[in-house]
Amino acid sequence: VPGIASGGRDRQISPPVDGTRDAFGPWPARLTWLLLPLVSGPALGDALNGTSRPVQVVASVGLWVGWAAVLVATLVPTTVSLTALRVVAPAAVVAAGAALVAGDTSTADTVGLAGALAAGLAAFWPGTGEVFVDGSSYGDERRMPLRVPGPLLAGPLVVVWAVAAAGVSAGPLLLAARQWVGGAVALAVGLPAAWFAVRAMHRLTRRWVVFVPNGMVVHDPLALAEPVLLRRAAVRSFGPAPADTTALDLTRGALGLALEIDVTPPVDLLLVRTGRDAAEAAETGALLISPTRPGAVLDEARRRRMA
Repeated sequence: VPGIASGGRDRQISPPVDGTRDAFGPWPARLTWLLLPLVSGPALGDALNGTSRPVQVVASVGLWVGWAAVLVATLVPTTVSLTALRVVAPAAVVAAGAALVAGDTSTADTVGLAGALAAGLAAFWPGTGEVFVDGSSYGDERRMPLRVPGPLLAGPLVVVWAVAAAGVSAGPLLLAARQWVGGAVALAVGLPAAWFAVRAMHRLTRRWVVFVPNGMVVHDPLALAEPVLLRRAAVRSFGPAPADTTALDLTRGALGLALEIDVTPPVDLLLVRTGRDAAEAAETGALLISPTRPGAVLDEARRRRMA
């Protein structure tokens, strides 16, 4: 910013504040997760009172290890940390809900479920996802996540998450309950299944649009075999898509507002096609994306003189 002569010296004007970032950042996720043992711990402890001592020990150790791992993850925002948070946070809600159903619906059970729900909502808050995704960026980059495809929200994503949660927990709990055969089978089958399920969910975390010094890159392994660079000089318009748009749809049926990017000249893409081994080459002068915070994406584009 050019200096302004004042009193014989040049005084620098402070750069404008970046208003595209979520005001709360990662703190809702951090604080709700930090307080989770205080609000949900009593209810979970009561629910385990009726089980054998080995089951109590294994379940308690698993709960504390999971809580500590996610707490550390919230302190180091990256895409891997976001996946860990969004895998474990629903498990806390399910555990608190099970404690409420199995118990006498006491105040502790209700408070425990409310605390777990707050932590879960904070984990899936769009601002939380944006901070964690951008934590893996390099240099003068700004990564902003894309919405989960709508068809996955209709059931498949829940099934994949259930495979991950059951694969990790079922084996140790069955062995603690002296169910040796069932526990061994659950470990042998569940752990590999959980690994592949978590990897599948991590692919959803690695979907973003990233602003770079010379333009923007759409990075979406579910729709594109390779990321595509849209140079700043090539972007003709960038804004909410009209209802009758004919732009190439890369949203995968995501819910919410879609943004249309018009480019000249057209860009070459390698599209991922379901059920096909090879990617399909395509050329387009307009494409659709669906960010989790479309207004923030447009503000960032304007800040970088792209819209």
